[in-house]
Amino acid sequence: MQQRNMQKDAILNRLRQRGCRITKQRMVLLDIILDGDCSSCKEIYYKASKIDPSIGSATVYRMINMLEE
Repeated sequence: MQQRNMQKDAILNRLRQRGCRITKQRMVLLDIILDGDCSSCKEIYYKASKIDPSIGSATVYRMINMLEE
């Protein structure tokens, strides 16, 4: 749990450095991704949309691209 929180903080700091706003949607997506039980963007999207119906598939793909950079 502590390792996950450290990873999350490091990622959030990096996103802030790049000028990204840390929105509720991004936090939800980051939590799902760090849980590590999704193997595709589609799975991440389905889980995220259950938590927050306003999250679209494009949001998921943009977040994944940001994290890959």
